[in-house]
Amino acid sequence: MSITVHFPAEVRDWIAANLSRGVAPQAIVNELVSRNNATELAAAMVEAVASAFVHGMALPGDKLEVGGAPLSYQPEPLRVPDGPLIQLGERKVRVLSRLQRPAAVHLANFLSADECEQLIALAQPRLDRSAVVDPVTGRDVIATHRSSHGMFFRLGETPLIARIEARIAELTATPVENGEGLQMLHYEEGAESTPHVDYLMTGNAANRESIARSGQRMGTLLMYLKDVEGGGETVFPQLGWSIVPQRGHALYFEYGNRYGMCDPSSLHASTPLRSGDKWVATKWIRTRRFVVRKQG
Repeated sequence: MSITVHFPAEVRDWIAANLSRGVAPQAIVNELVSRNNATELAAAMVEAVASAFVHGMALPGDKLEVGGAPLSYQPEPLRVPDGPLIQLGERKVRVLSRLQRPAAVHLANFLSADECEQLIALAQPRLDRSAVVDPVTGRDVIATHRSSHGMFFRLGETPLIARIEARIAELTATPVENGEGLQMLHYEEGAESTPHVDYLMTGNAANRESIARSGQRMGTLLMYLKDVEGGGETVFPQLGWSIVPQRGHALYFEYGNRYGMCDPSSLHASTPLRSGDKWVATKWIRTRRFVVRKQG
């Protein structure tokens, strides 16, 4: 049996602040109990805030259900068409494998060899140390979990970029305008990215503002621009599944459902590159039109 209780905003925000700075959930529960909160209530409050973080959802409101069913992500079918071959404009793309959770598809022949070479040539002069969104502050920072160099193209910046973005939109059944700018990443020997999710965690004001402005991220497309000599695989550690980069191949996976929840099983990483180098083009797709944050 469940009951609904008042959840004071100051308590919710205190829990969120402590979770954001890495305090263990049980330690927060213990502190709430020491302040004369019932153990079940303290655990429910911490679980509600932690679940919002894990699933990329808004923080709980002023009402909390205690004793109800735990929140969990409900997967939905992939937006990509069925079948072994997918016609995208004039290009016929071959499906190599599909996964139910996270909903994913591995594709061959998504990019031509010439398109791969052109993307690398366009990006190379503009590379810089890769930055990521800090989950605590929401600011762009130099990545500590990603030892690569990268850059972003503007939406439709060149005819090549526009053509590829139209192909992505057709594959994912989403408008071109829902995509963030195409990101290029270059990994050299020894480089890697440690396990992370691509959706925005709601533990900071900057991410919440980004979600309010453009919607949550719901899908990621990785496009591999050259063969890799050793290492550099895209791995999903919770599944024991990995993709070996091959030129022209692409991996698309979704992690958002109709209830506004995101799938923590989409946790992924890039294993250390043992030899050679690796080039990847990444497209993040939002639930609605992506609006670039105004500077200043």
